[in-house]
Amino acid sequence: MGKDVAAGGESNRRPPPPPPMPLGLRLQLIGLSAAIDAVERRDGTVNRALYSVLVEHLMSVRADPSPDAATGAVRSFDFTIDAARGLWARVFAPAAAAPAATPMPVMVYYHGGGFALFSPAVAPFDGVCRRLCGDVGVVVVSVNYRLAPEHRYPAAYDDGVDALRFLDGNGIPGLDGDDVPVDLASCFLAGESAGGNIVHHVANRWAATWQPTAKNLRLAGIIPVQPYFGGEERTPSELALDGVAPVVNLRRSDFSWKAFLPVGADRDHPAAHVTDENAELAEAFPPAMVVIGGFDPLKDWQWRYVDVLRRKGKAVEVAEFPDAFHGFYGFPELADAGKVLQDMKVFVQSNRAARATA
Repeated sequence: MGKDVAAGGESNRRPPPPPPMPLGLRLQLIGLSAAIDAVERRDGTVNRALYSVLVEHLMSVRADPSPDAATGAVRSFDFTIDAARGLWARVFAPAAAAPAATPMPVMVYYHGGGFALFSPAVAPFDGVCRRLCGDVGVVVVSVNYRLAPEHRYPAAYDDGVDALRFLDGNGIPGLDGDDVPVDLASCFLAGESAGGNIVHHVANRWAATWQPTAKNLRLAGIIPVQPYFGGEERTPSELALDGVAPVVNLRRSDFSWKAFLPVGADRDHPAAHVTDENAELAEAFPPAMVVIGGFDPLKDWQWRYVDVLRRKGKAVEVAEFPDAFHGFYGFPELADAGKVLQDMKVFVQSNRAARATA
Protein backbone atom coordinates (compact mmCIF):
# COMPACT_ATOMS: atom_id res chain seq x y z
CA MET A 1 0.00 0.00 0.00
CA GLY A 2 1.11 3.58 -0.50
CA LYS A 3 3.15 5.19 2.24
CA ASP A 4 1.14 6.29 5.30
CA VAL A 5 2.87 9.30 6.85
CA ALA A 6 2.02 11.39 9.88
CA ALA A 7 -1.56 12.62 9.83
CA GLY A 8 -2.03 16.26 9.05
CA GLY A 9 1.35 16.50 7.32
CA GLU A 10 1.54 19.72 5.32
CA SER A 11 4.37 20.51 2.97
CA ASN A 12 6.13 23.82 3.47
CA ARG A 13 8.90 22.78 1.14
CA ARG A 14 9.43 24.08 -2.35
CA PRO A 15 7.29 22.17 -4.86
CA PRO A 16 8.89 19.07 -6.34
CA PRO A 17 9.48 18.89 -10.07
CA PRO A 18 6.56 17.42 -12.00
CA PRO A 19 6.63 13.61 -11.93
CA PRO A 20 7.59 11.93 -15.21
CA MET A 21 4.67 10.88 -17.38
CA PRO A 22 4.25 9.70 -20.96
CA LEU A 23 3.89 12.38 -23.63
CA GLY A 24 0.48 11.01 -24.60
CA LEU A 25 -0.75 11.45 -21.04
CA ARG A 26 0.55 15.01 -20.91
CA LEU A 27 -1.39 15.80 -24.06
CA GLN A 28 -4.54 14.22 -22.60
CA LEU A 29 -4.23 16.36 -19.48
CA ILE A 30 -3.67 19.50 -21.53
CA GLY A 31 -6.77 18.72 -23.60
CA LEU A 32 -8.88 17.97 -20.53
CA SER A 33 -7.77 21.16 -18.80
CA ALA A 34 -8.50 23.20 -21.92
CA ALA A 35 -12.01 21.74 -22.15
CA ILE A 36 -12.70 22.56 -18.49
CA ASP A 37 -11.44 26.11 -18.86
CA ALA A 38 -13.51 26.61 -22.00
CA VAL A 39 -16.84 25.73 -20.40
CA GLU A 40 -16.39 27.30 -16.95
CA ARG A 41 -17.45 30.93 -16.88
CA ARG A 42 -16.03 33.46 -14.42
CA ASP A 43 -19.47 34.09 -12.91
CA GLY A 44 -19.67 30.50 -11.65
CA THR A 45 -21.90 29.17 -14.44
CA VAL A 46 -21.19 26.55 -17.09
CA ASN A 47 -21.55 27.02 -20.85
CA ARG A 48 -23.74 23.95 -21.29
CA ALA A 49 -23.99 24.33 -25.08
CA LEU A 50 -20.22 24.16 -25.45
CA TYR A 51 -20.03 21.51 -22.74
CA SER A 52 -22.39 19.26 -24.70
CA VAL A 53 -20.03 19.43 -27.69
CA LEU A 54 -16.68 19.12 -25.92
CA VAL A 55 -17.67 16.63 -23.24
CA GLU A 56 -20.96 14.86 -23.84
CA HIS A 57 -20.39 14.42 -27.58
CA LEU A 58 -16.63 13.83 -27.74
CA MET A 59 -15.94 12.11 -24.42
CA SER A 60 -19.01 9.99 -23.66
CA VAL A 61 -19.29 6.24 -24.27
CA ARG A 62 -22.34 4.02 -24.58
CA ALA A 63 -23.15 1.28 -22.13
CA ASP A 64 -22.09 -2.17 -23.33
CA PRO A 65 -24.57 -4.77 -22.06
CA SER A 66 -23.30 -7.69 -24.17
CA PRO A 67 -19.49 -7.82 -24.39
CA ASP A 68 -17.69 -11.02 -25.33
CA ALA A 69 -17.89 -13.04 -22.11
CA ALA A 70 -14.95 -15.21 -23.22
CA THR A 71 -12.58 -12.25 -22.86
CA GLY A 72 -13.49 -11.66 -19.22
CA ALA A 73 -14.90 -8.29 -20.17
CA VAL A 74 -17.19 -6.16 -18.03
CA ARG A 75 -20.75 -5.47 -19.16
CA SER A 76 -22.50 -2.21 -18.43
CA PHE A 77 -26.07 -0.94 -18.58
CA ASP A 78 -28.04 2.05 -17.32
CA PHE A 79 -31.14 2.21 -15.16
CA THR A 80 -33.37 5.05 -14.00
CA ILE A 81 -33.72 6.04 -10.35
CA ASP A 82 -35.87 9.16 -10.74
CA ALA A 83 -36.67 10.35 -14.26
CA ALA A 84 -38.17 13.62 -13.01
CA ARG A 85 -34.77 14.89 -11.88
CA GLY A 86 -32.64 12.99 -14.39
CA LEU A 87 -31.22 10.70 -11.73
CA TRP A 88 -29.85 7.47 -13.20
CA ALA A 89 -26.96 5.08 -12.73
CA ARG A 90 -24.66 2.90 -14.82
CA VAL A 91 -23.96 -0.64 -13.62
CA PHE A 92 -20.71 -2.50 -14.26
CA ALA A 93 -20.80 -6.26 -13.71
CA PRO A 94 -18.88 -9.34 -14.87
CA ALA A 95 -19.84 -10.54 -18.34
CA ALA A 96 -19.27 -14.22 -17.57
CA ALA A 97 -22.45 -16.30 -17.74
CA ALA A 98 -21.42 -18.64 -14.90
CA PRO A 99 -22.79 -17.52 -11.54
CA ALA A 100 -20.31 -16.17 -9.01
CA ALA A 101 -19.30 -18.58 -6.26
CA THR A 102 -20.34 -16.08 -3.60
CA PRO A 103 -22.32 -12.83 -3.79
CA MET A 104 -20.18 -9.90 -4.91
CA PRO A 105 -19.79 -6.72 -2.87
CA VAL A 106 -21.40 -3.60 -4.32
CA MET A 107 -19.52 -0.35 -4.84
CA VAL A 108 -21.59 2.80 -5.33
CA TYR A 109 -19.45 5.29 -7.20
CA TYR A 110 -19.64 9.08 -7.49
CA HIS A 111 -17.63 10.65 -10.31
CA GLY A 112 -15.50 13.78 -10.06
CA GLY A 113 -15.81 17.05 -11.92
CA GLY A 114 -16.02 19.80 -9.33
CA PHE A 115 -19.76 19.12 -8.79
CA ALA A 116 -20.44 20.86 -12.12
CA LEU A 117 -19.11 18.59 -14.87
CA PHE A 118 -19.17 15.05 -16.28
CA SER A 119 -21.32 11.94 -15.83
CA PRO A 120 -20.92 8.15 -15.53
CA ALA A 121 -20.86 8.00 -19.35
CA VAL A 122 -17.73 10.17 -19.73
CA ALA A 123 -14.89 7.93 -20.89
CA PRO A 124 -12.42 8.31 -17.97
CA PHE A 125 -15.10 7.50 -15.37
CA ASP A 126 -16.59 4.67 -17.43
CA GLY A 127 -13.08 3.25 -17.69
CA VAL A 128 -12.37 3.58 -13.96
CA CYS A 129 -15.59 1.75 -13.10
CA ARG A 130 -14.77 -1.08 -15.51
CA ARG A 131 -11.40 -1.52 -13.82
CA LEU A 132 -12.97 -1.33 -10.36
CA CYS A 133 -15.32 -4.14 -11.33
CA GLY A 134 -12.64 -6.31 -12.89
CA ASP A 135 -9.68 -5.65 -10.58
CA VAL A 136 -11.34 -5.01 -7.22
CA GLY A 137 -14.05 -7.64 -7.69
CA VAL A 138 -17.18 -5.55 -7.10
CA VAL A 139 -20.38 -4.75 -8.93
CA VAL A 140 -20.21 -1.00 -9.50
CA VAL A 141 -23.21 1.35 -9.54
CA SER A 142 -22.07 4.75 -10.87
CA VAL A 143 -24.53 7.51 -9.98
CA ASN A 144 -25.45 10.38 -12.31
CA TYR A 145 -26.14 13.00 -9.66
CA ARG A 146 -27.41 16.47 -10.62
CA LEU A 147 -24.79 19.07 -11.48
CA ALA A 148 -24.12 22.59 -10.20
CA PRO A 149 -24.67 25.45 -10.59
CA GLU A 150 -28.13 24.55 -11.86
CA HIS A 151 -28.44 22.26 -8.84
CA ARG A 152 -26.44 23.57 -5.90
CA TYR A 153 -25.80 22.11 -2.45
CA PRO A 154 -27.31 19.84 -1.23
CA ALA A 155 -28.61 18.35 -4.52
CA ALA A 156 -25.61 16.06 -5.12
CA TYR A 157 -25.80 14.75 -1.54
CA ASP A 158 -29.56 14.23 -1.78
CA ASP A 159 -29.12 12.28 -5.02
CA GLY A 160 -26.31 10.22 -3.50
CA VAL A 161 -28.43 9.19 -0.53
CA ASP A 162 -31.50 8.55 -2.67
CA ALA A 163 -29.48 6.21 -4.89
CA LEU A 164 -28.68 4.15 -1.78
CA ARG A 165 -32.31 4.20 -0.70
CA PHE A 166 -33.32 2.99 -4.16
CA LEU A 167 -30.83 0.10 -4.04
CA ASP A 168 -31.94 -0.81 -0.52
CA GLY A 169 -35.54 -1.13 -1.67
CA ASN A 170 -35.11 -2.45 -5.21
CA GLY A 171 -31.75 -4.10 -5.56
CA ILE A 172 -29.98 -3.48 -8.88
CA PRO A 173 -32.54 -3.42 -11.72
CA GLY A 174 -31.43 -5.35 -14.78
CA LEU A 175 -29.00 -7.58 -12.92
CA ASP A 176 -30.01 -11.23 -12.73
CA GLY A 177 -29.31 -12.33 -9.19
CA ASP A 178 -28.85 -15.92 -10.29
CA ASP A 179 -26.17 -14.83 -12.76
CA VAL A 180 -24.27 -12.33 -10.60
CA PRO A 181 -25.55 -12.39 -7.01
CA VAL A 182 -24.69 -9.26 -5.03
CA ASP A 183 -24.23 -8.60 -1.33
CA LEU A 184 -25.83 -5.26 -0.46
CA ALA A 185 -24.80 -5.79 3.15
CA SER A 186 -21.24 -5.32 1.87
CA CYS A 187 -21.76 -1.98 0.17
CA PHE A 188 -18.84 0.40 -0.29
CA LEU A 189 -18.88 4.01 -1.47
CA ALA A 190 -16.09 5.33 -3.68
CA GLY A 191 -15.40 8.42 -5.73
CA GLU A 192 -12.66 10.86 -6.59
CA SER A 193 -12.34 14.61 -6.11
CA ALA A 194 -15.86 16.06 -5.81
CA GLY A 195 -17.06 12.46 -5.81
CA GLY A 196 -14.85 11.82 -2.77
CA ASN A 197 -16.50 14.77 -1.04
CA ILE A 198 -19.91 13.30 -1.89
CA VAL A 199 -18.78 9.92 -0.52
CA HIS A 200 -18.06 11.48 2.87
CA HIS A 201 -21.31 13.40 3.16
CA VAL A 202 -23.51 10.58 1.85
CA ALA A 203 -21.88 8.08 4.21
CA ASN A 204 -22.37 10.40 7.17
CA ARG A 205 -26.03 11.00 6.31
CA TRP A 206 -26.70 7.32 5.71
CA ALA A 207 -25.03 6.28 8.96
CA ALA A 208 -26.92 8.90 10.98
CA THR A 209 -30.39 8.63 9.44
CA TRP A 210 -30.99 5.68 7.13
CA GLN A 211 -28.82 2.80 8.31
CA PRO A 212 -30.96 1.96 11.36
CA THR A 213 -34.04 1.30 9.21
CA ALA A 214 -32.39 -0.05 6.04
CA LYS A 215 -33.75 -3.37 4.79
CA ASN A 216 -30.76 -4.71 2.86
CA LEU A 217 -28.03 -2.14 2.32
CA ARG A 218 -25.29 -1.63 4.87
CA LEU A 219 -22.19 0.48 4.39
CA ALA A 220 -19.09 -1.62 4.98
CA GLY A 221 -16.59 1.10 4.10
CA ILE A 222 -15.80 4.18 2.03
CA ILE A 223 -12.94 5.04 -0.33
CA PRO A 224 -12.60 8.79 -0.93
CA VAL A 225 -9.96 9.13 -3.66
CA GLN A 226 -8.20 12.50 -3.41
CA PRO A 227 -11.40 14.00 -1.95
CA TYR A 228 -12.23 17.61 -2.70
CA PHE A 229 -12.32 19.50 0.59
CA GLY A 230 -11.37 23.09 1.31
CA GLY A 231 -11.76 26.29 3.27
CA GLU A 232 -11.05 29.99 3.10
CA GLU A 233 -7.47 29.31 4.15
CA ARG A 234 -4.92 28.66 1.41
CA THR A 235 -2.88 25.65 2.55
CA PRO A 236 0.83 25.25 1.88
CA SER A 237 0.23 22.54 -0.72
CA GLU A 238 -2.35 24.66 -2.56
CA LEU A 239 0.10 27.56 -2.76
CA ALA A 240 3.17 25.48 -3.58
CA LEU A 241 1.56 23.38 -6.31
CA ASP A 242 -0.70 26.02 -7.89
CA GLY A 243 0.19 26.23 -11.57
CA VAL A 244 2.69 23.38 -11.18
CA ALA A 245 0.48 20.32 -10.76
CA PRO A 246 -1.94 19.37 -13.54
CA VAL A 247 -5.75 19.35 -13.41
CA VAL A 248 -6.35 21.29 -10.17
CA ASN A 249 -5.42 24.92 -9.54
CA LEU A 250 -6.82 27.61 -7.27
CA ARG A 251 -8.88 29.24 -10.00
CA ARG A 252 -10.64 26.03 -11.03
CA SER A 253 -11.10 25.02 -7.40
CA ASP A 254 -12.64 28.36 -6.49
CA PHE A 255 -14.98 28.10 -9.48
CA SER A 256 -16.27 24.75 -8.28
CA TRP A 257 -17.03 25.96 -4.78
CA LYS A 258 -18.72 29.08 -6.16
CA ALA A 259 -20.88 26.93 -8.43
CA PHE A 260 -21.82 24.36 -5.79
CA LEU A 261 -22.18 26.13 -2.45
CA PRO A 262 -25.27 28.18 -1.57
CA VAL A 263 -25.24 31.67 -3.03
CA GLY A 264 -23.27 33.91 -0.69
CA ALA A 265 -21.56 31.08 1.19
CA ASP A 266 -17.77 31.00 1.52
CA ARG A 267 -15.44 28.01 1.48
CA ASP A 268 -15.76 27.53 5.24
CA HIS A 269 -19.25 26.14 4.61
CA PRO A 270 -19.60 22.66 6.19
CA ALA A 271 -19.89 21.04 2.76
CA ALA A 272 -16.31 22.09 2.01
CA HIS A 273 -14.69 22.53 5.40
CA VAL A 274 -15.19 19.04 6.79
CA THR A 275 -11.87 19.27 8.64
CA ASP A 276 -13.32 21.74 11.13
CA GLU A 277 -13.01 20.19 14.58
CA ASN A 278 -16.71 20.95 15.14
CA ALA A 279 -17.77 18.86 12.14
CA GLU A 280 -20.14 16.12 13.28
CA LEU A 281 -19.61 12.47 12.43
CA ALA A 282 -22.26 9.81 12.94
CA GLU A 283 -21.51 7.14 15.50
CA ALA A 284 -21.88 4.45 12.82
CA PHE A 285 -19.60 6.22 10.30
CA PRO A 286 -17.96 3.38 8.32
CA PRO A 287 -14.26 2.53 8.01
CA ALA A 288 -12.42 4.65 5.44
CA MET A 289 -9.49 4.30 3.09
CA VAL A 290 -8.35 7.74 1.92
CA VAL A 291 -6.22 7.92 -1.23
CA ILE A 292 -3.78 10.86 -1.32
CA GLY A 293 -1.44 11.96 -4.09
CA GLY A 294 1.79 13.73 -3.25
CA PHE A 295 1.49 16.00 -6.29
CA ASP A 296 -2.10 17.03 -5.55
CA PRO A 297 -2.65 20.64 -4.38
CA LEU A 298 -5.53 19.39 -2.20
CA LYS A 299 -3.38 16.95 -0.21
CA ASP A 300 -3.14 19.13 2.93
CA TRP A 301 -6.93 19.20 3.22
CA GLN A 302 -6.99 15.42 2.74
CA TRP A 303 -4.42 14.82 5.48
CA ARG A 304 -6.43 17.06 7.80
CA TYR A 305 -9.48 14.94 6.99
CA VAL A 306 -7.58 11.81 7.96
CA ASP A 307 -6.49 13.49 11.18
CA VAL A 308 -10.07 14.49 12.06
CA LEU A 309 -11.35 10.95 11.47
CA ARG A 310 -8.61 9.52 13.68
CA ARG A 311 -9.15 12.02 16.49
CA LYS A 312 -12.86 11.26 16.44
CA GLY A 313 -12.13 7.56 16.83
CA LYS A 314 -13.03 6.42 13.30
CA ALA A 315 -11.24 3.61 11.52
CA VAL A 316 -9.15 5.09 8.70
CA GLU A 317 -6.16 4.04 6.65
CA VAL A 318 -4.23 5.95 4.01
CA ALA A 319 -2.90 4.96 0.61
CA GLU A 320 -0.42 7.66 -0.37
CA PHE A 321 1.32 7.82 -3.73
CA PRO A 322 4.08 10.47 -3.64
CA ASP A 323 4.25 11.12 -7.40
CA ALA A 324 0.50 11.03 -8.05
CA PHE A 325 -1.32 14.07 -9.43
CA HIS A 326 -5.03 14.79 -8.93
CA GLY A 327 -7.06 12.19 -10.84
CA PHE A 328 -4.10 9.88 -11.49
CA TYR A 329 -6.03 6.65 -11.09
CA GLY A 330 -8.12 7.44 -14.15
CA PHE A 331 -5.11 6.73 -16.36
CA PRO A 332 -4.30 2.98 -16.52
CA GLU A 333 -0.94 3.61 -18.21
CA LEU A 334 0.36 4.80 -14.82
CA ALA A 335 1.72 2.11 -12.50
CA ASP A 336 0.15 3.79 -9.45
CA ALA A 337 -3.28 3.52 -11.09
CA GLY A 338 -2.96 -0.25 -10.90
CA LYS A 339 -1.44 -0.26 -7.42
CA VAL A 340 -4.29 1.75 -5.90
CA LEU A 341 -6.83 -0.75 -7.25
CA GLN A 342 -4.99 -3.52 -5.43
CA ASP A 343 -5.09 -1.43 -2.24
CA MET A 344 -8.83 -1.01 -2.73
CA LYS A 345 -9.25 -4.76 -3.23
CA VAL A 346 -7.50 -5.49 0.07
CA PHE A 347 -9.63 -2.87 1.85
CA VAL A 348 -12.87 -4.29 0.42
CA GLN A 349 -11.97 -7.87 1.22
CA SER A 350 -10.81 -7.16 4.76
CA ASN A 351 -13.77 -4.99 5.71
CA ARG A 352 -16.27 -7.30 4.09
CA ALA A 353 -14.83 -10.20 6.02
CA ALA A 354 -14.91 -8.21 9.24
CA ARG A 355 -18.60 -7.39 8.70
CA ALA A 356 -19.43 -10.96 7.78
CA THR A 357 -17.87 -12.39 10.91
CA ALA A 358 -19.07 -9.70 13.30
